[in-house]
Amino acid sequence: MNILTSFSESVRPEFAGPSWQAELRNAVRSAAELCRELDLPPELAVAAADGAEDFAVFVPRAYLKRIQQGDPGDPLLRQVLPVGEEKAVVEGFSRDPVGDTSATLQAGVLQKYAGRALLITTGACAVHCRYCFRRHYPYEESPHSEAAWDQALASIATDETIREVILSGGDPLMLVDERLAMLTKKIAAIAHVTRLRIHTRLPIMVPSRVTDELLDWFTNNQLTSVMVIHANHAQELDSEVAAAMARLQQAGVMLLNQAVLLRGVNDSVDAQAALSDRLIAMGVVPYYLHQLDRVAGAAHFEVPMDEGKQIVAALRTRLPGYAVPKYVQEVAGELSKVILT
Repeated sequence: MNILTSFSESVRPEFAGPSWQAELRNAVRSAAELCRELDLPPELAVAAADGAEDFAVFVPRAYLKRIQQGDPGDPLLRQVLPVGEEKAVVEGFSRDPVGDTSATLQAGVLQKYAGRALLITTGACAVHCRYCFRRHYPYEESPHSEAAWDQALASIATDETIREVILSGGDPLMLVDERLAMLTKKIAAIAHVTRLRIHTRLPIMVPSRVTDELLDWFTNNQLTSVMVIHANHAQELDSEVAAAMARLQQAGVMLLNQAVLLRGVNDSVDAQAALSDRLIAMGVVPYYLHQLDRVAGAAHFEVPMDEGKQIVAALRTRLPGYAVPKYVQEVAGELSKVILT
């Protein structure tokens, strides 16, 4: 998967000034560079070479500065540094673990659950998370022109039961604001659609993405706006991220978090409690804790469900109910997320 699939959709090559776009152009793009920047042993980069062959390294520097120098076990580093285990073939792990293919209505449009449709807006991301469940997704088949999007949205317009459209990817906030506004205007024109949900890591990876133009886009469309950020560890949520969340709240955006339970990253009660506390302090609801989607290349991140249940049970004794996320799993073919506890 290429990090920047199209300059017309995401980063403008002619723009040279300081911005979220410039930050992405300046991102770390190799394991060797990542290890040099963080004062890690060179042999770590050598060991990462196999894992990066099919899924390259991409780490924005705003995120890089939150990783502890010289610590190979840092929970943020674990999410972005390839390891040799990514090449292992493990039974039960596949290229399409959540049934995206079978849920595709037409190119770029997925529907798994009643009342909702999901648009694959772009294959570009602000970071390459090593556990990404769409690391093998055929993004080249998704719409890349206004005419193609018109076709995709026509399928939503014919189904009056769909009330919510979900923008996903990749990361939908990799699209420039003008393109987002165009797409949203077309969605809002569908009379039975009332909500717009955006799944994104960008305000965490590059907080400067929350621009005045983006806030105008949120406030000037008639759809109810929900943003789901994807934070996995409290260390990801620094003061710049908190400021970005505050600006989104002021624009009337409902903020939720979906985390993934990851071995070596957040597989402890302390880590999960710290994440929930930090999210609540920022005004973000700790909505879901996902069991790892069993995507090929990510088996080393899996935490057994029984262990996950124990962590969530312990959270309930430490945190108020609103701060305890639902522990869920996405199962291909099911009509909703499966609640594990």
